[in-house]
Formats: sequence, C-alpha cells, structure tokens
Amino acid sequence: MIKQRPFLVETLTAIGLILAPLILPHLGFAPNTVNRILIWGLFGIGFDILFGFTGLLSFGQSALYGTGGFVAAYLLTRAGFPHVVTALFIGMVAAAAVGYLVGLIALRRTGIYFAMITVAIAEVFYFVEFNPLAEWTGGENGLPGVPSPSFDLGFTQISFSSGWSLYGFLAFWFFIGIVIGLRIIRSPVGAVFRAIRDNPLRAAAVGHNIHSYKLTAFVIAAAYAGFAGGLLGVMQAFMPPDAFMFHTSAELIMMTAIGGTGTLFGPLVGAAVWLFLQDFLQAALGLGAAWKLVLGIIFVLLVCFLRRGIVGGIHDLYLWLTRRGESEPDAPEGVPLPLGADVTASDTPAMPPQPRATNGYDGPILQAAGLTKRYGGLVANSDIDFTVNHGEVRGIIGPNGAGKSTFFKMLTCEVPPTSGRIVFEGNDITGRNVTDVCQLGLTKSYQVNQLFSRLTVRENLIIAVLGELRGKFRLDMFRKIDNVPGLTEQVERTLAMVNLSARADTPVTALAYGEKRRLEIGLALASSPSLLLLDEPLAGMSPQERVETVKLLKSISRGRTMIVIDHDMDSLFELVERVTVLQEGRVLVEGTPEEIKGNPAVQEAYLGGVLE
Repeated sequence: MIKQRPFLVETLTAIGLILAPLILPHLGFAPNTVNRILIWGLFGIGFDILFGFTGLLSFGQSALYGTGGFVAAYLLTRAGFPHVVTALFIGMVAAAAVGYLVGLIALRRTGIYFAMITVAIAEVFYFVEFNPLAEWTGGENGLPGVPSPSFDLGFTQISFSSGWSLYGFLAFWFFIGIVIGLRIIRSPVGAVFRAIRDNPLRAAAVGHNIHSYKLTAFVIAAAYAGFAGGLLGVMQAFMPPDAFMFHTSAELIMMTAIGGTGTLFGPLVGAAVWLFLQDFLQAALGLGAAWKLVLGIIFVLLVCFLRRGIVGGIHDLYLWLTRRGESEPDAPEGVPLPLGADVTASDTPAMPPQPRATNGYDGPILQAAGLTKRYGGLVANSDIDFTVNHGEVRGIIGPNGAGKSTFFKMLTCEVPPTSGRIVFEGNDITGRNVTDVCQLGLTKSYQVNQLFSRLTVRENLIIAVLGELRGKFRLDMFRKIDNVPGLTEQVERTLAMVNLSARADTPVTALAYGEKRRLEIGLALASSPSLLLLDEPLAGMSPQERVETVKLLKSISRGRTMIVIDHDMDSLFELVERVTVLQEGRVLVEGTPEEIKGNPAVQEAYLGGVLE
C-alpha cells in the first residue's frame, strides 16, 4: 500500500502554478491560452467529481456554465454591481440552485436516459438564453463590458486586467477549487461517490441513499461550472452566448477523457493538450477548419491507447514502478490461499450485532405473513408465513423455480410483495426500500457477487461500515475518512473474521473466486447486522472450499441470527438449526435438518426419494 503524504498533492499543485508563467511561454503557450486552460480545468474538476468519481455522464454542463457566467456578468454590467468576486459567488450559487432543480429531474432516470435528459435540458437553456431572456443575456450578442477584478488594499490597488496579470487571479481560484475537490473525494462522501460509480445496487444495499448522493454530486459539479462560467466572462471582458451551446459540454467531456477521468487533474491536462493543439494546428500548420479533423483523430488515438487518460496512465506507471521495488506480500495478488488454510479467524471474536431500538419488543426477529408475489399471471410466491427467532440459524431449500430468490428479495425489500406483511424487530418494513432495512439491521449477501470492483478489499468494507456509522446520508464532505469514529476498528475486525487481512489492500479484480465470496459475505457482515441473509454463499466453490466456508459461517453465526439459502444440502444441514422447504412458491414443510431428511413429502416432492 502506498503511504499517504498529507498535502503533497496540494503542495505540488501550488509549485506548478507558481512555475507555470516561467516555463510555459518557452513551450509556446500564450498567456490567454493558459488562462483558458485554468478555466476549463476548474470547470472540469466539478465534472470529474460527477462523472469520474460518481459515474454520471452529463451532457448538460454547458447550461450550468452559462447560468453562472451570465448571472455574474449581468450583475457586473447591467445591474452595476461593483464587486467582481462577490458576483462570481452569486453566479456560482445560482448555478448550484439550478443544478439542484435539474438534478431532481434528470436523476429520475439512469444510464443513457439520464444523459439524454441532460442533453435536452441544455438545449432548453440555450433556446431560453437566445429568445425569452435575450433582454437580460444579450441574446446572440452576449454581455460585453465585464470588468476586471481589482482590490483596494488601502496603500495600493491591485488590478488583474489580462494576460499574465490575470493569470494570478485565475490560478488562485483554480488552486482553491482543486483543494476543495481533493477534500471532497478524500471524505466519506467521496468514498460513497466511488461506490455508486462501481455498483449503485450494492451501495444502496449497504445502507446509502444513493439518490441523495447523486444529487449532491450534481450540485457540486454545477457550482464548479457556475464559478468557471463567471471567470470566463471576467477573462474575456465579455460573456459569450456560446457558453450555453452543446459543443461546450462536448469539449469538456473530450478534455476530461484525454486527461483522465477520476483524477481531478485530468480536465486541466486535457484542456492543455486540446487548446495547445488547436492553436498549433490552426496557426503553425495553417489547417484552418481542418484542425477539428486532426484533433478528432488524436482524441481517438489517445482514448484507445490510454484508456485512463494521460494522468491515469502516469498514475498507473507510478504504481507499477513503486510496486516493483516492494517486497512480495505474504499472499501474492491473484493467488488464493492454500486449500486447508484456516479461514475461521478463531482468535478473533465475532462482531456482535449492533443494538437497535426495539421499544420493548421481545418477539420474533422476523415475521412474514401471507407473503405473495405475482408477475402478471405468474405467481412466484403464494401466501407464505415465515417466522425466525432471535439467535436462530435458518436454512431455506427448494428446487430451481421454487421462489427462493424472490422470497429473499421480498424479505430485504428489494422487491415489494403483491400482498402480505413483513415485520422486522417489531417494525413493519413492508414497502420500505433496501437502504432503510439495512439501516434497521437487516442485510444480505448476493448469489452473484456484488462488489465494488475498482476498489480494494479494505475500501469495499469501508463503504459498508460507513453506511452504519454515518446513516444513509450525511454531507461530511470536508471530513477525513480516517476520522470517522470506530471505522478503522470495525473494518479490521471484519477483515479478520472473513480471513482477508493479508489481502486488505489488494484490488478486488486480483482476488481468487473463493476470496471474492468471502468478501461478499464480509460486505453484508461489516455493518454488524441483527439479521444476516446469505443467498447461496457456497455457490461455485470446490468441495474443499465449501468445507472451509461452512467453518467460517459457523464462526460468524455465533451470537447472530442468520437465514441461508443454498443448494448444497449436506453443508446447509451441518450449518443450520431449522430448515424451511419451498416448492412452487409455497412452504412445503419446516423442521430440523434430521426431520427434513426423513420427511417422505420432501423426499418425494423435492428430492425424488433419494435424500439420506
């Protein structure tokens, strides 16, 4: 694991900004080009938080860029507002407010539909700026006469007019923007952003309100866009109408892709490459309008051969060089632990379930009454009554198509029942969502691994533990993640319980299958749930791995209530105390493993009379 050096990135950024005016002119960069790069870089910080870290591709950032720019420009020109910096912040707030409203609409859909909604909204803003609001925005003429910033210090006055003089003003705000961006991505909020990017389903299942976090990322990106739009007007002494145009959003996306998504510095580097090549191809080579064709080919080549962009490629090279000099870990990446290794972590005490407020309730931990699920004319589950007591380890078996998975999804509120009622620790959870029931203390592992694949093992568990320690939504954007009380201890204990301590800083993609299954269980376990549901935890394992995993599950089950579905009945019967058999969406019989083995109805209807 690479050691973290506090403020190293911020220090290097400050040094780079100070040295840039001394170096860049010798490389052929004009001062106005450098100033434009800074504005695009600041614009891109917010977009990278939205796209690179949260996974939301928006084509509508031009609407927010233009909103902040025109609000600031209107105040400074037609309204006669005297304070440039204050006007910039007012424009930023206006863009953030608009971003909040746009986000409420756009985030009702995901994927390509979200992206298309943002395109449509951007086009609406462009039309409104040119027509109904032309009296305030200047229409196709824009807003000329935006003043330069100046500060009266009493004994002297500092003015930032143009060129390298304005560079200091823009560089200062870019530095502030990158410092804030770094604080955000290093915070618990930033960790949740990355979880949503990798696997929104699992992020919700471990207790995070992903819609609110997505909206937060959208507002952050809007605020950055609005402030950058205001700086554009200040730099040019004119707020251009093309700030609202679609090509502004398209250029931002291409610059970010060239520089590298998920890096914060990618948009700055991408803008430098884009604008330098634009000037070089037009001026030095005299290509005229053909520069777009050449630049497009260069963009395709960069994206194909540097899929993580320039900054991402440099980062990967640095990691490769760093790891070459490190000693080999006890368990090399991608190599499973030897068969027969002890995976029970017997010297680590089981993590007790988190105490929950029960208002004096002392009945069964889970009750389902008359639970039915219909998909049109298909009945997946019909009139199921199901009760689990505190401390019980219950197994559920049934042939394929018996309705086990649907039943599990209803218990965890992934799908709502058509009819019936579910009560967990005295709380009626019927109709609630998976995030709410996780916060109450009911979690589930999945039959098909649902992991955060671009993160390490430790980072996966941090996401799950944060869901319990912080609740489903909290805006602690400037808090260091290591300062969350109890986080480190709970993560380390979960790592030990599923025997992944030696692999804590290994990327999930480098884990063996059995290790991924243990991490899948660890994600469900990390929030110390009152009730743990395991959906086929032994699926896909070798016989020896199954024996070891059963030992692990026995260790985990001490002092905990669990419900387990699996097709491996021998292993399941060894683990559980009672078994519920489903057939054709109904409860066929319940009893101890011995009673189930000897039940003629089970042998005939489910096992064909061969269970011994």
